[in-house]
Amino acid sequence: MKVAITGATGFVGSRLMECLQADGHQVIALTRNPEQALRLFPAAAFPNVEVIGFTPTESGDWQHALSGCNGVVNLAGEPIAESRWTPERKQMILDSRKVGTQKLVEAIAQAASKPSVLVNASAIGYYGTSETATFDETSASGDDFLAHVCQAWEAEAQKVKQAGLRLVIVRIGIVLGDGGALAKMIPPFKLFAGGPIGTGKQWFSWIHREDLVSLILQALTQTDFEGVYNATAPNPVRMAELSNTLGTLMKRPSWLPVPSFALEALLGDGAKVVLEGQKVMPKRTQAIGFEYRYPILTQAIAEILG
Repeated sequence: MKVAITGATGFVGSRLMECLQADGHQVIALTRNPEQALRLFPAAAFPNVEVIGFTPTESGDWQHALSGCNGVVNLAGEPIAESRWTPERKQMILDSRKVGTQKLVEAIAQAASKPSVLVNASAIGYYGTSETATFDETSASGDDFLAHVCQAWEAEAQKVKQAGLRLVIVRIGIVLGDGGALAKMIPPFKLFAGGPIGTGKQWFSWIHREDLVSLILQALTQTDFEGVYNATAPNPVRMAELSNTLGTLMKRPSWLPVPSFALEALLGDGAKVVLEGQKVMPKRTQAIGFEYRYPILTQAIAEILG
């Protein structure tokens, strides 16, 4: 199989690249930073990987690389919660997903030999936030900034069906692994200063990175995967439970909360990502028979901490 991946150097994309390489597949890494990609995927260890530089929001020669691929995985997008949501930052978050997907679909439509499937990332931000509601793949979309971003993102991906492709959209929760969000939470616990973020009552819908990569791989290869799937574990928790689990497994206290105003001062509106949450259930993902290696939070974090 030959697969093109955008966002190949990211937290999820890099692990997906490793798994595809290990299984002997050919991989095209579409990246804004070819030098970084070549460091991550040296030819000696990744002989089946071709690195191609591209600007996601612009048409270019990179689009020709999709011809002859069996599948495409679109993981590209500006980070959501790493800086304040200025008007300029919000536009970058939107364009990197909406326009980036638009250009990818454009390339697929123009390909002489088209792939058969597009696996397109989205996010559980699609549903908006709530402390009381439970969401699954049939739930309506929310009405905040992130929900609108996800709506626009998915709408562009839907257009690939006009070219006859099978489309799989994975609405991704908080990804846990050796890095990512968890890497930012662990240091305070090591310093005996860990605790819940905000009230601790907000829902935390998560997925282990290995399960997410496995889900994407199955979506690429199994033709019965089609439509929207929530990429979350079947056991979401409240933020306080996440904090207690980290504290217990690290043998550290978990009583010192991170106050909401501190995050809001740092991130502005971007603090909503961690201060508000949603309880998301992977109803369709389970219905299709996907088997989680890490369905329980304690099990997932114990594996990550080693």
